[in-house]
Amino acid sequence: MTSAERETQVVEQVSKQLLIGGHWRDAKNGATFKVEDPATGAVLCEVADAGTDDAFAALDAAAAAQPSWAKYAPRERSEILRRAYDLLMARQDDLALLMTLEMGKPVAEAKGEIAYAAEFFRWFSEEAVRIDGGFSVAPNGQSRFLVMRQAVGPAMFITPWNFPMAMGTRKIGPAVAAGCTMVVKPAQQTPLSMLALADILREAGLPEGVLSVLPTTDAGGVTEPLLRDGRIRKVSFTGSTGVGRKLLEQSAEQVLRTSMELGGNAPFLVFDDADLDAAVEGAMAAKMRNMGEACTSANRIYVQSGVAEEFARRMSERMGALSVGRGTEEVNVGPLIDAKAREKVQSLVDDATRRGAKVLVGGEPASGQGYFYPPTVLAEVPKDAELSSTEIFGPVAPIITFETEDEALAAANDTEYGLVSYVFTQDLGRAFRVSEALETGMVGLNQGVVSNPAAPFGGMKQSGLGREGGREGIDEFLETKYVGIGGL
Repeated sequence: MTSAERETQVVEQVSKQLLIGGHWRDAKNGATFKVEDPATGAVLCEVADAGTDDAFAALDAAAAAQPSWAKYAPRERSEILRRAYDLLMARQDDLALLMTLEMGKPVAEAKGEIAYAAEFFRWFSEEAVRIDGGFSVAPNGQSRFLVMRQAVGPAMFITPWNFPMAMGTRKIGPAVAAGCTMVVKPAQQTPLSMLALADILREAGLPEGVLSVLPTTDAGGVTEPLLRDGRIRKVSFTGSTGVGRKLLEQSAEQVLRTSMELGGNAPFLVFDDADLDAAVEGAMAAKMRNMGEACTSANRIYVQSGVAEEFARRMSERMGALSVGRGTEEVNVGPLIDAKAREKVQSLVDDATRRGAKVLVGGEPASGQGYFYPPTVLAEVPKDAELSSTEIFGPVAPIITFETEDEALAAANDTEYGLVSYVFTQDLGRAFRVSEALETGMVGLNQGVVSNPAAPFGGMKQSGLGREGGREGIDEFLETKYVGIGGL
């Protein structure tokens, strides 16, 4: 089989319909939309385009299935997740290729995402049987307190295009473990990974109606009516802060439980006592994961003046050596998701250079098909450059020099966002001081990757609400009920 034939086979084996109530079906109005390969601009396929009627059908199914699903034994829910984990790992190669075709990341990196995504199912398969409560005596001894935790109820998930499998499992895993039914709206650019995941969950034994998937080009028409309906009790969203604010407004009407993983503007701090080899390696990991299209991407790289020149030299050398091309080839960097994304990155680079930034490597998009942008390093970036306050979402590393620890902290915290930050230092006291002072929900201390299914992922300020992963992740899908027991 040729590579082209295998690509066709991988796409063809995925359902292109909506999943509603456990059954694949076309959109009620018969509409479809095209899914594009960002490396070539070619159309991979067309998938069903859900409308409002389809959304309510999915909600009806979720509401109908909720009472029986919540009564499933925790061990049964656990085993469904464990079987889904095994299936994801068994099909890692095909799922990785599918992801590469619809969103661009190199196949090797896509395989890493499949493994990461699968770990959320394994982690929450273990958490499903550890949902606990409590029993205690009232202080006056006259009654008893019984505390139990129960499923929140039907949930809506809105997932992004940049990690189309992992952001699905990170939400679906705890919901299944807790006993919540779900309606999922995947990103328009990358519906195929979610559709493939839904089929795996069906094969793993997830009951009909527990999960519905609604690809759509009309996000507002599908999500807003459901949020205002009253039967959805939980919404979890990963995406931009602007959209997150709108969803919070819509969720307020029915006082919904919300989890919001929103924008980032991650500072990466390198002090002059840092292990420079480790710092460069960490910066590469933090900057170039997913071509820089990650909310955890290092957006502002602050380097103490004593090591700034050497750090910039090494970073430029590493970035300039990266190969760029279609993710199905042996390359380091794939395309950005679409033309709009590439235009945004170029606009930010142009703004920085107009204000005095120096391009050390990259800086100009390649001509030809596909939405490619070269790995770029900028030095002498001024504080008023737009990219200092805007999430770049591309392979651009702006280096900014600082003198003192206080100066670095002030600059790092000077943003409305607070998702993650990175710190490289070998001074133990400084490591604790800086980690405590940074206004972010996560800190990578001498490491460039913080994401782990066993750890709580989430931010402060306008980077979001709630946590995903870790022991905290399942709490987002559980209500606490107190029963006071008298007459004893």
